Amino acid sequence: MVRKTQRLLLLVVSCSITGVILGGTAAWAESNLCLEDSKITSECLTQDPIQKTIQGMSGGLLAGAGAACGAAWQLRHED
Repeated sequence: MVRKTQRLLLLVVSCSITGVILGGTAAWAESNLCLEDSKITSECLTQDPIQKTIQGMSGGLLAGAGAACGAAWQLRHED
């Protein structure tokens, strides 16, 4: 039982970390592309790239944790 719990925790943590990295990177890239666009909008100029990156990282965290929980739930029901 302890081994299964450790594996589940490792799955959730690794997927969450991956989600944070991917979400943060995607949000940062989107902020940079917005500024390089030929038609810059006022929304693009007023948004804070750091805040946008943090929002992307938090979304990635939730997505990664949710994916890990969904995968664990599916594996549990297959056994």
